[in-house]
Amino acid sequence: METLLAIDDLEVHFPIKKGVFSHTVGYVYAVNGVSLNLGQGETLGVVGESGCGKTTTGLAILRLIEPTGGNVTFQGMDISQMTKSQMRSLKKDIQMIFQDPYSSLNPRMTVNKILSDPMEIHGMYKGPERSERIAYLLEKVGLTPEQGRRYPHEFSGGQRQRIGIARALALNPQIIIGDEPVSALDVSIQAQIINLLIDLQQEFHLSYIIIAHDLAVVEYICDRVAVMYLGKIVEIGTYHEIYTDPKHPYTQALLSAIPVPDPKKAKERIIQQGDVPSPINPPAGCSFHPRCSYRMDRCDKSEPELRELRGTHCVACYLY
Repeated sequence: METLLAIDDLEVHFPIKKGVFSHTVGYVYAVNGVSLNLGQGETLGVVGESGCGKTTTGLAILRLIEPTGGNVTFQGMDISQMTKSQMRSLKKDIQMIFQDPYSSLNPRMTVNKILSDPMEIHGMYKGPERSERIAYLLEKVGLTPEQGRRYPHEFSGGQRQRIGIARALALNPQIIIGDEPVSALDVSIQAQIINLLIDLQQEFHLSYIIIAHDLAVVEYICDRVAVMYLGKIVEIGTYHEIYTDPKHPYTQALLSAIPVPDPKKAKERIIQQGDVPSPINPPAGCSFHPRCSYRMDRCDKSEPELRELRGTHCVACYLY
């Protein structure tokens, strides 16, 4: 599979400033050495607990948050070295669906204006063609063209997220980064939107990075899954490898929390010890060792590398 997007040792560190002169006294290590590849037409899922750095990784790819280190390469072009004008043209090819459907839409714009502005900036779909494109996008996400004359406050949270999805599709991008794209929708509507994303992927040859908490959604839509913990990738593989044969103790605990729909079927729940360490002062060695029941002496001394087990299945754990 041709690599479309390559992320190499990406880091995002937020400075902590104190005092009258705002001296830097420390850093929040939100993303701490993430390396990923996205293939043409592939859907890559990124999962993990809240605060593990999933959303920050997505924002750093588009430089909505400036990375501290590492490289992001799109079709051979280094995004981290691009100027603002170069980034503007690139954003036509990489779009994002934001998690919060309330703050991500301009309350002073109608839906038609929200969808037409990106087309205006990039000089696409002029005249009647633009109106047809907007009507097409609204129908695709389950809204009507007449609703395009309304303002965001006239819609429910789920409908706003649909508008956000339509906006991400407006410029025919090659990559869409979805930050919890269906979390604001009713359960009865989530399947419709997920199936829509799958249909659009086939129709427009899209590639997705899906950031999600809902592991059932990730299993259904994703080809590969990357598991993040405290700013690092601890395991990555195909959805079948991750869900049927998880190797990292954190992945095993994460999957054990998925509810079983059959009340008569017993399931072993793996309860993690303690709390997630602070990203301001991450533990030495393996970041998961303070909570791991399999920890060994060297786990708190050196950090395990992400090693290939077989095929595309890789894990960062001294057990393997």
